[in-house]
Amino acid sequence: MESPCKRLLRDLDFYGQRFTGMGSLEPTRYFLDTATCIFHIQFMDPSINEIGSLVSLYRYPVKSMMGEEINSSVVTEKGLLGDRQFALIDPSTGKAVSAKNPSKWPNLFSFRAFYTEPVESTSRIPPVRISLPDGRTILNHDAGVDTVLSEAIGKPVHLSSQGPESSVYEEFWPDLEGLARRDVVTEEAMPPGTFFDLATIHILATATIDKLRELYPQGRFEPRRFRPNLIICPNHGNGFVENDWIDQTFMIADKVRLRVTGPCTRCVMTTLAQGELPRDTGILKTAAKHNQVNVGVYASVLTGGVIRRGDAVSIEGA
Repeated sequence: MESPCKRLLRDLDFYGQRFTGMGSLEPTRYFLDTATCIFHIQFMDPSINEIGSLVSLYRYPVKSMMGEEINSSVVTEKGLLGDRQFALIDPSTGKAVSAKNPSKWPNLFSFRAFYTEPVESTSRIPPVRISLPDGRTILNHDAGVDTVLSEAIGKPVHLSSQGPESSVYEEFWPDLEGLARRDVVTEEAMPPGTFFDLATIHILATATIDKLRELYPQGRFEPRRFRPNLIICPNHGNGFVENDWIDQTFMIADKVRLRVTGPCTRCVMTTLAQGELPRDTGILKTAAKHNQVNVGVYASVLTGGVIRRGDAVSIEGA
């Protein structure tokens, strides 16, 4: 996103050429008004502190499947519009199907879900196309979609678009030092009416990925292992910078406001193979050893709007 100073210089050049020789006072008035505004924003307003920029956005239409990278998104109280809009349900238990229990659901990362049209309004969510491991695709509203997905997964499933008021998923905790539980499968509750694990927005910093690569150079630390919604490139700081963002309020694109609610404690999903990324327990071990198993942070939405790749990210009251 173009900084105010660069924008001022560009506009000064434009208006300087436009009004040269015309004897008008308008350029001077424009220059003064713009410069005053920029000075106020950058130096006089203590409530605004630009910390970085939004470099990537991701949305996952179906819970635990691969998702899509997007350039912009509407943000509502339920996060990025269309994110985790669907989930597979195990009809025998009523639980949401999750890659967090890979021994039961081993091939979910072989499926990819993406919207067939831009997702622009809560009044109309476009169809979702699901790519199967064998290369076939199917739409969420196609007849027999449950049968096709069940055959591809190897167990009966139902594709649901409505998050129940009370539902759980199963999570396997590998036997790794630093985890709160070890070598056990637990039931975890989802927020009512949603298919999210814990919170509606997951934020990751590029500095954290860089630090993890430094700590464990043999590992393939790619953002998709951690399934973030937003990736922020910080202006300053190295290492696990998100730790300093907890309990802060972010402002993105001068309108969208997010409250960082806590760290994102990682799970077995980060170790699973996906695409050309190999299975690697060292990914989770590194997070456990160096940052209490945390990679990234969760956030809730205070004020919705539209965000775009390249938007400036600021902290209120910093």
